[in-house]
Amino acid sequence: MASMRCVVVREHGPGTDVLRFEERPVPEPGPGEARIRVAACAMNHLDTWVRRGVPGHTFPLPIVPGCDIAGTVDALGAGVANARVGDRVAVAPGVSCGACRACLSGSDHLCRSYGILGEHRDGGYAEAVIVPARNLIPIADSMTFPEAASISLVFLTAWHMLVLRSELRPGEDVLVHAAGSGIGTAAIQIAKLWGARRIIASASTKAKLDRARELGATHLVNYTETDLSAEVKKITGKQGVDVVLEHTGAATWESSMRSVKWAGRIVLCGATSGPDVKLDLRPVFFKSLSILGSTMGSQGELREIWEHVRAGALKPVVDVVWPLERVRDAHERMAKREQIGKIVLTPAP
Repeated sequence: MASMRCVVVREHGPGTDVLRFEERPVPEPGPGEARIRVAACAMNHLDTWVRRGVPGHTFPLPIVPGCDIAGTVDALGAGVANARVGDRVAVAPGVSCGACRACLSGSDHLCRSYGILGEHRDGGYAEAVIVPARNLIPIADSMTFPEAASISLVFLTAWHMLVLRSELRPGEDVLVHAAGSGIGTAAIQIAKLWGARRIIASASTKAKLDRARELGATHLVNYTETDLSAEVKKITGKQGVDVVLEHTGAATWESSMRSVKWAGRIVLCGATSGPDVKLDLRPVFFKSLSILGSTMGSQGELREIWEHVRAGALKPVVDVVWPLERVRDAHERMAKREQIGKIVLTPAP
């Protein structure tokens, strides 16, 4: 194909009208790169930030959003030995220099030049995308492209939060906010895999809570109908949980602080409901709490996650699969928090 269709953000705005369709020349891969014919691209909250803009952060506009990509290798640049044209692949969303101390020690997500596809360079809201060949992850013929696109970012984020940052141990109790989100559905499965005793899932609808139970949640709380932290204390015999997986921010922060036990950990990766919270420092030191920040994770972690996916221990949760033409509908569905799992767009005809 000589040209390709893509969705481009040229300026930020609160509405979906800034998501514009364009025709562009098909990009050519450079040394060490691969071109992917995109079959599926899953949405993340990151896509909405790219669309709306973030105060104090500069995005390289114009940009094609979308970081969770699956498709077929279409062309290879010089020096690529780990893939062949025609391979079915998913794409690791993080990009780093590959040569600094952080990268060489296996902490590429801490590289000073670390970036994410669709945020720092063009992503998968397109018929084709150029990615570093080292980011390619082979997928089985039995896995659909929408399934493959629904794994990498949310499972990597939740894995790094639970396994690396909070160091979840078998027998511990975990509270997962927004259990119907991509992060939530991944975290429930990882907590179960890692031997958590109680996995308390919080969500706003029966459908989301039912799905959480299917994924491994042991206790369900509809936070619109009951006091979440009071219910957590009831479930845990007034102790609270060992780990709170926090990714919504202002709307849930107070509940998180009241739900964590003495010497417990609150690990957070985002603030989708707002970043400004009130923090009384006294409970932090009185209760010996740990508040841990977490962003993405390493390629090594992602490769381990995919081994569990191949073994059937971790499974993607796909909400809807829509053609790229419905990208604005997809952003509105996420804004209304209607999805359970991942919203997937299919750019390829």
